[in-house]
Amino acid sequence: MKALIQRVSVASVEVHGAVACETGRGFLVLVGVARGDTDSDADYLAHKVANLRVFEDDAGKMNLSLYDVKGEVLAVSQFTLLADTTRGHRPSFTGAAPPQEGERLYLAFAEALEAKGITVSRGVFGAHMHVSLINDGPVTVLIDSREKGPVRSQ
Repeated sequence: MKALIQRVSVASVEVHGAVACETGRGFLVLVGVARGDTDSDADYLAHKVANLRVFEDDAGKMNLSLYDVKGEVLAVSQFTLLADTTRGHRPSFTGAAPPQEGERLYLAFAEALEAKGITVSRGVFGAHMHVSLINDGPVTVLIDSREKGPVRSQ
């Protein structure tokens, strides 16, 4: 699984001209699920996202997490994060999980964040969405569960 995290002041998702969900200060997290990903990958990403220290402290250093700033998450499924562009100019998405498995693990990721006490809004899986955000910084971080390191508890 991959999570592309953008630190935001606000973010929202619109579907068919209506706002489907929105969030305040925190993260917009674009979530890509690969073939072979498991619940362990969803839990790993949730832990990393919840504890990612990219908010400034009083000294201006990126030292605070979502917990510290009472931040929220807007999670949006995005299979295109699994694009393979090694050949030609048209990306291949064969590495992405089938829709049913992708949705299950995307929801498992969101539920794991909620279990950690993080407020989570969700995009509409499989829908054509218009995602709006104000990227704060900008700060953008990519986490890939296939590059797992040791996980420290919070």
